[in-house]
Amino acid sequence: MFCSLDDFDAIAITCQRSKVGKLLPDALYVHVSALPALDSLLQDYESEARQMASYPAGITLVKFSLKKPSISYLLYPDFDDNPHPALQCSIQVNLQSREVNHRDYGNTDNPFILHRKETFVASNYPHYQQFAALTRQEEALGLLDNPRTIGTRLVWEERLAQFKVAFQGHTLIHRSLLISKSSQIKIDRHKAAISRNDFSKPVRLALEAGLFSIGTTFFDYGCGQGGDMERIAKLGYDSLGWDPYYRPDTKLAEADVVNLGYIINVIESQTERREALIQAWALTRKVLIVAAQVLIAQGNSQIAFGDGVITSRNTFQKYYDQEELKLYIDQVLGVDAVPISLGIYFVFRDEAQAQSFRASRFRSRVSVPKVQLANKRFEDYRELLTPLMAFFTERGRLPTLEELPETETLSAEFGNLRRAFQIVLQATNPQEWDAISDRRRQDLLVYLALSHFGRRPKLRDLTPVVQNDIKSLFGGYQQACAAADLMLMTLGNLEVVEERCKSSTIGKKLANSLWVHVSAIEALDPLLRLYEGCASRTIGRPEEANVIKFHCRKPKITYLVYPDFDADPHPALYTSMQIDLRDLHVHYRDHDPNENPPVLHQKDLLVTPEYPHYEKFAKLSRQEEDWGLLDNWKRISDQQGWRSCLEEHCAELKGHRVVWCKDADPYRVKLLKSAQRQRSGRGAIKHRNSSRN
Repeated sequence: MFCSLDDFDAIAITCQRSKVGKLLPDALYVHVSALPALDSLLQDYESEARQMASYPAGITLVKFSLKKPSISYLLYPDFDDNPHPALQCSIQVNLQSREVNHRDYGNTDNPFILHRKETFVASNYPHYQQFAALTRQEEALGLLDNPRTIGTRLVWEERLAQFKVAFQGHTLIHRSLLISKSSQIKIDRHKAAISRNDFSKPVRLALEAGLFSIGTTFFDYGCGQGGDMERIAKLGYDSLGWDPYYRPDTKLAEADVVNLGYIINVIESQTERREALIQAWALTRKVLIVAAQVLIAQGNSQIAFGDGVITSRNTFQKYYDQEELKLYIDQVLGVDAVPISLGIYFVFRDEAQAQSFRASRFRSRVSVPKVQLANKRFEDYRELLTPLMAFFTERGRLPTLEELPETETLSAEFGNLRRAFQIVLQATNPQEWDAISDRRRQDLLVYLALSHFGRRPKLRDLTPVVQNDIKSLFGGYQQACAAADLMLMTLGNLEVVEERCKSSTIGKKLANSLWVHVSAIEALDPLLRLYEGCASRTIGRPEEANVIKFHCRKPKITYLVYPDFDADPHPALYTSMQIDLRDLHVHYRDHDPNENPPVLHQKDLLVTPEYPHYEKFAKLSRQEEDWGLLDNWKRISDQQGWRSCLEEHCAELKGHRVVWCKDADPYRVKLLKSAQRQRSGRGAIKHRNSSRN
């Protein structure tokens, strides 16, 4: 029984720690179905309030106040059916004064409404997945931005009108294409087939990933007009394709690589969709490519139909969430699909091949150490030793007898491979070879750590070459997994992540984040590579993304797309994809180039000195610092502010070079040049003082 304010303090703390319900700054909201999952203290507290309130039938939510000993019972009559139900009435119980107040909102023109309904219920609630899917759609469109302003019906309806969307059930649709009887529509599936001048993205990625080799066979399941099939054939591979509209007479045939590209998302029947996935997998000998449209934002010409939408071309589209697509593939086929890019997965028939492919994706690029002291013995055997050097560079270790064709010749000449490698060490820098071994050891640690999230392979599931890597670099599989798990545990400490971000010699450091170009990922600290790998391994890194933002104080990774990164001295942000590693929710945001997008500065900080345009980027940054163009970061963060700054400094850009505006006021230029000289002088003095110290 509630007795004192001390009791209430304990209740408030328990509310704040509750894993059930929606916690806001002033209250915890819980659906009545989830009350049994609450802490017993809260259950007893609520039971006392219920007796005072004469608990009315149909109550939907229970509100536990964190500010005062008060519980409110809230009635939302159509909670399950309405995507954003309105509050009809409330009963407030003050457990200190034992007062009970009723309030009716039934006749209110602008009642309070609910958002994110899945947060009020337990994960086993019958409609939980439906609620959560709607929230992800709304987040992707930006409908839930500025949540404090959308708590009432009228403001919410204004937001929906602004985005030109409405609801059909728990599905977002475009207002202009509402129809009354969508179930009577006949879908033109064949119109979804696209005629291309090049490989589709899934097939192109498969080629780039090395899935095709001499003798590989290919089958395109749902090949449309047959573009991929014909282009694969031109590369010299056996290639066939079947399509129910364009090539219905082709017989289904097994193949090493089977492509199911953008098929399951155009089939309106859930049963047929499942059958297509199973049939394509049955035809697969080695690798199945599965691709489907991923929800980024609803288009302007779509209406609700089944669990998807109908486009203006009368084709069906099922827009998956990225995590939803992987879950669907895994559950239907009983596999662990490998994410390659947004909406694109590889499914391997052989587990060893799957693990070998996963490991290869985390292998950083290194080059063979240069010969520094070419003694006669090395030169005499250079041709014979070159394959040995290449193998060590690739694997970070010496080969076994079966792994290198030249082993027998090398052993006959030098006695064994270790003696042969001693000749290499005499002609090169041994520390560079040690660094290669360390890099390969780190590559394997990242791979094994990330395998913890899925099905970590058993040693026998790995290819012999990877087994040998682990034995040589770690001593054994258990030792390697233990080291990987330790690194993964370290990742859970955001203070360590923040320290690694701040101490990184690569990337642009801001107050709460580290920005890195994708080309520099492999040169990062292994823990940061693992941090990014948690996102790319689970969700998939967008192929177009060229900058990665590491959030230091929140477990989030953001992929940023700057289409003109190399050519534009200050490229504008085109789109971003933020992944919250706590729940794998993905938030997309597009930036209209005509609506003052953010712009990028100091590109040289994002790349390594080996990047092709590094010197050009660095020279521009130094020049802009000398001109004082980078003094006010907040002002120049967007395109309009940057242009205003250039104008104020009588400056303009000619490629990656700052020049004076031709029509600049001469007196203004004179003052600016004087300021530049003073700035340069202060910089020189500062440099001399730092050198003395």
